[in-house]
Amino acid sequence: MTKKNEQYQYAFIDSGTGGLPYLQYLHELEPDASMVYVADNAHFPYGKKTKEEVIAFASETVEKLIARFNPEIIIVACNTMSVMALDSLRKKFTLPFVGTVPGIKLAVKQSRNKRIGILATERTVCDPYTERLIEEFGSGCYFEKRADQELIAQIEDGLITDSYEEKLKAIQPALEQFKKANTDSIILACTHFLHIEDVFESAAGSDMQIIDTRSGVIHQALRIAPCKKNPDAPPNSCYATAALDTHIEEQYRMYSKLFQLRWGGAL
Repeated sequence: MTKKNEQYQYAFIDSGTGGLPYLQYLHELEPDASMVYVADNAHFPYGKKTKEEVIAFASETVEKLIARFNPEIIIVACNTMSVMALDSLRKKFTLPFVGTVPGIKLAVKQSRNKRIGILATERTVCDPYTERLIEEFGSGCYFEKRADQELIAQIEDGLITDSYEEKLKAIQPALEQFKKANTDSIILACTHFLHIEDVFESAAGSDMQIIDTRSGVIHQALRIAPCKKNPDAPPNSCYATAALDTHIEEQYRMYSKLFQLRWGGAL
């Protein structure tokens, strides 16, 4: 049984397994980083929740995480949680947070024809925060938006281990919409999509750029909290906020092994 006083420098939170590529990116930059990942599976998916619900669920997860692991910094590796709850989390808790928001500024900078796709949850697509980002950075650009909860659910359910053909089939509706709109960039504005970013890149071809925010988010986290090597740190681990049925636990064990994490079970 995991001891209650285990401490990690970096904590990652998401509604499910989507934020794991952010943890992986930090590990690649800082192999000695002490990290814990917490998935709020009790309330997955966040994509259709109200703002009040997302704030409440995110706060509950952070409270559990701080009580158990006392991290130095929390990376909110969930676009929906970031655009809807990040301000509230920063007001309620004293430790620093780094959020993941749609990479609109980067996409606008890199787009040649100024026609940009946004692939996200329904809440991220419709949230006023996303609209403010578009107004601030996207003047003169056209944005084609797509909410794709079905694809998010497939990824959460283990699409990452399926064949390339199955992954390609899963992303085809989104690709067709963006190609029809003549976009030359697609913002992956839900962290789950990063699990199959390579499929997006190969299927989209050289004329279309795939945009994600891993580099900016993780470098910002390291600026705020430079990595401290701790030889006594516990193994990097993955937890969920609620008990899992057999099938879902198998998926979480698979993801934990894939990302070289100890599976800790429910908090």
